[in-house]
Amino acid sequence: MSVSLVDYGLGNLGSVANMLKRAGTQANFVSTPEEILASERLLLPGVGAFDAGINRLRDLGLVEPLREFAASGRPLFGICLGMQLLLDRSEEGRAAGLGLVPGCSLRFPDSGRVPVPHMGWNTVDLIHEDPLVAGLPEDSRFYFVHSYRVVPDRHEDELAYTDYGERFVSMIRAGNVVGAQFHPEKSHAFGMAILRNFAST
Repeated sequence: MSVSLVDYGLGNLGSVANMLKRAGTQANFVSTPEEILASERLLLPGVGAFDAGINRLRDLGLVEPLREFAASGRPLFGICLGMQLLLDRSEEGRAAGLGLVPGCSLRFPDSGRVPVPHMGWNTVDLIHEDPLVAGLPEDSRFYFVHSYRVVPDRHEDELAYTDYGERFVSMIRAGNVVGAQFHPEKSHAFGMAILRNFAST
């Protein structure tokens, strides 16, 4: 199986591709509607601000192809900003998201209890079993860098929680569309296992 990485100029594509290679999976960079629609499975990475991300996808003509790809039932995995772009909207900006998972992104409160952004290693607590996290031990740790957390409209779309001053949703699944707030490509063996699972499901 191969994984296509959406190349829209706002992601750690090299690091993700290297981790996929180490996991035994071929990684392809795709940046046109035709390439997206021809893919077996898509990974949407992302770093930076919400509006910059969705506007970049729109400028490249990739918003509707991504929606069409998701509607086809093929696997789509958003990581970090890519996960937030799967939602309807974000408190960070004014642009509409992809609308593949009902919900929004909200900033962590500046309560003084914990620093914002949330940066560093943390665990995830699974709500239920899922092929994306099959075989991972309970104390798996992942690397986070973010100031906004996702708030799905539907509880059934919540896959895992993480504690950082409050409990927030760190993984989601809505059918064939999944997301992780952390960076699998920076999460050593645990992140590699997730990418391997995604490539084989």
